[in-house]
Amino acid sequence: MHDRFFAPNFKLGVLGGGQLGRMLIQEAINLNISVHVLDPDPNAPCKDLASDFSVGKLMSEEDVYQFGRDKDVVTIEIEHVSVEGLKRLESNGIPVYPRPAMLEMVQDKGKQKEFYKDHNIETAPFQLVDSKNELEHEGFPYVLKARKGGYDGRGVAIIRNPKDLKEAFEGPYVVEQMADIDKEISVIVTRNKSGETSTFPVVELDFNPDANLVEFLYSPARITEDQSERAKKLALLVAEKSDLVGILAVELFMLKDGSIWVNEIAPRTHNSGHQSIEGNASSQFAGHLRSILNLAPGDTSIVRPSVMINLLGEPGFEGPAHFEGLDTILALPGVYPHLYGKKYTRPFRKMGHITVTDTTLERAIDKAHHVKSKIGVISKKKQ
Repeated sequence: MHDRFFAPNFKLGVLGGGQLGRMLIQEAINLNISVHVLDPDPNAPCKDLASDFSVGKLMSEEDVYQFGRDKDVVTIEIEHVSVEGLKRLESNGIPVYPRPAMLEMVQDKGKQKEFYKDHNIETAPFQLVDSKNELEHEGFPYVLKARKGGYDGRGVAIIRNPKDLKEAFEGPYVVEQMADIDKEISVIVTRNKSGETSTFPVVELDFNPDANLVEFLYSPARITEDQSERAKKLALLVAEKSDLVGILAVELFMLKDGSIWVNEIAPRTHNSGHQSIEGNASSQFAGHLRSILNLAPGDTSIVRPSVMINLLGEPGFEGPAHFEGLDTILALPGVYPHLYGKKYTRPFRKMGHITVTDTTLERAIDKAHHVKSKIGVISKKKQ
């Protein structure tokens, strides 16, 4: 029934040519799946790996439609794509996953929050605010989020008092009650068209305080079995209520009182699933491919405890990238670098990741901190 997915003329279209698309192609190669990519950057990381690479605007309805109209299945590796173009493809019989209606909700954090409220999914209390003038009337402190366009820590600000309002960007906004967070965790869910689901074991996120980006990820998360089951149940509820087909990263807050809240979701492969390439029986990229092709879910169990290190551009450097210390870490057992093919670095740009595995999570964490101290992404050109 699924033989057509592995036929030589089958075309999988991917909107976005960044590192997520690159790793998806690496998985697709194992199944002889032909991957075609659209990206605005002619030198995007997918350029040299894709079966076919097209340059075009992801937010252009016409570019998205023209790219996808001859594909057998269309998917995304970034949320910021034209929903209108995807809807045209869907109306013309092209399978689009995630479905455009779900993506439309995800692109607007206000609609996301209303979706959680409508389906009794626990999340931080919130208000929707249109303009800066209204912000001073909200009760301090709070977290300010741009409803659209935020990505990799951008479009988020903590407003503790009226003086912090100068940090406010242009609205409209989601204003969230500050959460008393114990840990930030994530669950990756897959769901195919037949409704078959799987969850990856819960992971724990450790953020860089300067860039508001994940710096380390721990798998499995250091939580109880009960907490893990509640987190996975919540993630599966989001997947079911949103009619997911594909993969979904569900980022969650674990509060100090034991509650678990959904923070945000991303219907694509995600930074919080990268360790699965070496740390799990099958990777999130295999899980996404299986889901959008309506294949049975793969084995998501942990093979070895692992830590993922985000390899970010060092502060103070901008220009042609140089990976300092790469030879040193490659001499260590259980260390797996993934470089994203980006030629130029800048402060806190995601340039790659490193997965570290060991017999216990504690040993993997110690090794990961050692690895982090030995490697850096720099350039001969300083800022």
